[in-house]
Amino acid sequence: MTDLTNKTVLITGAGGGFGLQMVRQFRAAGAKLILTDVSDQALQAAVDDAGDDLIASCAADLASEEGCRAIVETCTSLDMVPDILVNNAGIAVAGRLDHVPREHWETLMQLNLLAPMRLTNSFLPGMVERGSGHIVNTSSVAGWMGAKGMSSYCASKFGLRGFGETLAADLRDTGVHVTNVYPSFSRTPILDSPQHGYEQRRVVPEYLLSEPADVVARVLAGVRRNRLHVFPDKYARITHYLIRFAPWLLRRMERRLQAAAIEAGKTAD
Repeated sequence: MTDLTNKTVLITGAGGGFGLQMVRQFRAAGAKLILTDVSDQALQAAVDDAGDDLIASCAADLASEEGCRAIVETCTSLDMVPDILVNNAGIAVAGRLDHVPREHWETLMQLNLLAPMRLTNSFLPGMVERGSGHIVNTSSVAGWMGAKGMSSYCASKFGLRGFGETLAADLRDTGVHVTNVYPSFSRTPILDSPQHGYEQRRVVPEYLLSEPADVVARVLAGVRRNRLHVFPDKYARITHYLIRFAPWLLRRMERRLQAAAIEAGKTAD
């Protein structure tokens, strides 16, 4: 079991939908917080929510090596290795790969996959030396199945899942744990991500959306129990079940979802 009381938690993407809930719920669990997001403006709500439990904050673009280095240097200046690193920052873009501007999907890969690897690489030696630590990776149910129009996003989340699974095997008996989280659709700003090459914008139907607070509550429960895999909402669990036991149903489900997304987009317009 991982006790969160007085643990130092570094949260990336702290100003986003999941990030704000992580700030609130880790704080409620008794943790101290180091927060980062892409800008001071994005960070402000998270900093306000952290209150007296904020140790430090750092505006940094983690899609770049310089941005990752900035948050590492912030921790180094405090002579601190986080007890828990939450690799939560991420973006999405939709569309067939050749319809998406190259710089968009390259930035996505840098932020969604390379940033977690860079930060983990920086903090892991200190965690291993200390004999304790926890890496939390916000992957996605898209890390288990390829979804139409989401090739770069799925690639990043498949990669993050594989990274976390292998890291957990490498760290067995070191006292450092790994938790991979696989949410489905949730009510966060990522729903408004850019779409390319579509005549009709896709919108996720309301009935598929989970609440970020519920997702994050399951994340914390998984961290406390040192769970490697956490499926924090109903549709994530259904999808994983189908992948294991009825993979032939996935494409039928995806076609229905695509049709529902198009219809929801028409209604939204």
